[in-house]
Amino acid sequence: MDSGPLPTPRLLDQVHAAIRVRHLSPATDAIYTKWIRSFILFHGKRHPRDMGVLEVEAFLSHLATRGKVAPSTQNQAKAALLFLYKVVLELELPWLNNVVQAKATPRLPVVLSNTEVARLLDQLAGTMGLFARLLYGTGMRLREGLRLRVKDIDFERREVIVREGKGGKDRVTMLPEALVGPLQDHLVKVRALHNQDLKEGFGEVWLPDALGAKYKGLGKKWHWQWVFPSRLRSTDPDSGVIRRHFIYPESVQRAIREAAMRADITKPVSPHVLRHSFATHLLASGYDIRTIQELLGHKDVETTMIYTHVLNRGGHGVASPLDRIGFGPIRN
Repeated sequence: MDSGPLPTPRLLDQVHAAIRVRHLSPATDAIYTKWIRSFILFHGKRHPRDMGVLEVEAFLSHLATRGKVAPSTQNQAKAALLFLYKVVLELELPWLNNVVQAKATPRLPVVLSNTEVARLLDQLAGTMGLFARLLYGTGMRLREGLRLRVKDIDFERREVIVREGKGGKDRVTMLPEALVGPLQDHLVKVRALHNQDLKEGFGEVWLPDALGAKYKGLGKKWHWQWVFPSRLRSTDPDSGVIRRHFIYPESVQRAIREAAMRADITKPVSPHVLRHSFATHLLASGYDIRTIQELLGHKDVETTMIYTHVLNRGGHGVASPLDRIGFGPIRN
């Protein structure tokens, strides 16, 4: 019997589905959902189909004036609304492209000196210490390192394959010689943990692009496991499967922030600072900008050029005239 038309999925469920179909990252899913929900709540839970340019401009203006968010954050919210209207609701609204885009003020990245990096890493032990050294030694982003699988480390070629980095692209970076032994020792422990999971009826890792449905049992294979798995198993909110995820990004961020405090580093330190330091230190060592661009996975070399401004400190490397006159000590 015909039971009638299927109920229309909730708007946010449609957003989740559209993001998954396009293989966008879970982080993008969380960010877009957050801004779309905020937009709807800001306008009294009105449906986006019933709103237009005035409501979008009012929301974005509110973020800038009342919320005092950074221009990059405001543009992030605009990107989420563009996705909602064009992809989810399939509405071609030329006015949305004309909504004013906030201009971000160019800022130099925070970079640690070689000594500061050594002091920071000296304060990190165990898994966090290994992971922080891997970020600095490879130039990977935080989530790229967390999503690393066993098969992505080539010990013979001394390479690390970064899968689906920013922009969904793969790339290859170096595996530091100093981390070969520690990583191999770490994987021995991870494999023992995986074997224990298998004995207890678990051990299946999340796979991309429905590979788990296409190849039965693939998610339990050793080479697909996370290099940095969580200590605890958890339930996948989408499938309900109990599995071991990778360690939480917040745990790494907190560990590095606290290590910087113990190392008495006054600069604001985050995992991404290790990536900035990687690039700047390679430039200082004489490596060309194109090579560093490929290692970082930047689409445009202009993005990589920001590190030349950090390297040419003190007014593009110009010596101050005060340093040339050789004055004596300052009198009290």
